[in-house]
Amino acid sequence: MTVHDVQVKTIDGKDVALSQYKGKALVIVNTASQCGYTPQYKGLEQLYQAYKAKGLEVLAFPSNDFGGQEPGSNSEIKSFCELKYKTTFPLFAKLTVKGDGAHPLYKHLTGLKENGGEVAWNFNKFVVAPDGKVVAHLPSKVDPMSDDMKKVIEAVLPKQ
Repeated sequence: MTVHDVQVKTIDGKDVALSQYKGKALVIVNTASQCGYTPQYKGLEQLYQAYKAKGLEVLAFPSNDFGGQEPGSNSEIKSFCELKYKTTFPLFAKLTVKGDGAHPLYKHLTGLKENGGEVAWNFNKFVVAPDGKVVAHLPSKVDPMSDDMKKVIEAVLPKQ
């Protein structure tokens, strides 16, 4: 199984197969609007703008699993991200990222030891190669525009 085998819902409630991202590098991140790391939305958008033409997609999955820091509805989350941070990368419906009720995407992402295990907090970042395999699990404290993050992404961008 790879990330491409999973179905999710967009922030607007439409079903989407992640297989539509085959051939692209991905950053999959669990987000929250009331977290100390929330300003990372800005860095995620900068990252997306810097690398989208080279084959990167940033996929944001809001979650209320940590400290109740994402209490809003999907429409409130969408408005918050677009108005406050001017995000243009894909936002998906709020989901659970840990425990027995975790969404199948996060069960897959965290189920393999080599993927770094459980999500520890908001804004954990999984970098996925174009073939759908996870290549890195970066903690919340790693800034999206940091050299460490860019190095991992540049290593997996599709060959042009």
